[in-house]
Amino acid sequence: MHSEVLVVARPGRLPLLECRGGLAARATLPDTVHLVSAAATPLGGDGTSVRVVVPAGARLRLRSVAATVALPGRDCPVSHSAFAFEAAGSLDVDLEPTVVAADAVHESAVHADIEDAGQLRLRERVQIGRAGEDRGRWSGSLRIDVKGEPLLRHRVELGPGSPGHDALAAPRAYVSELHCPTRVSAGPGTVLELAGGGVLATWQGDRLPA
Repeated sequence: MHSEVLVVARPGRLPLLECRGGLAARATLPDTVHLVSAAATPLGGDGTSVRVVVPAGARLRLRSVAATVALPGRDCPVSHSAFAFEAAGSLDVDLEPTVVAADAVHESAVHADIEDAGQLRLRERVQIGRAGEDRGRWSGSLRIDVKGEPLLRHRVELGPGSPGHDALAAPRAYVSELHCPTRVSAGPGTVLELAGGGVLATWQGDRLPA
């Protein structure tokens, strides 16, 4: 199954929403949209595409109702998600965690374009394995451009078979938080100040903080 969501913020009006497949979007406040899974997705073989456009003068908070659980399909373990953010206004993205179940593989790609006076806060949380599970694999890429120029290229992999998974260190949980263009403190873990403006904080451990 392929699911697509388009969210376009509009100053002084409710956002424009277009959805197809197993993922829906609901405007819960004038400046807030929640993603809602309408089916057991993503399964192996599924793909999800989410595009969010925030024009100048508009504000939007993107949230989700529940965690995303990536499950293996009968014939394919790999699922994909792609997020595209276009921020000329203020965009705050803080979805519930992605949980990769045993034997599932999930690949995530996030690309954000920040224009003019645009502002972006983006938090991502990932957990390998449900309760009692220690398998599953996740890979995530983060690409941020400001006014058409590259700001950040970042990639992380978790789970057995990933470069950082060995007998000495095997993190199964990951949190990242990006603030751009502000340089405020951005959560726990290692904080990287970006040369073009903004900060990225990353944390890894065994289980996501409560």
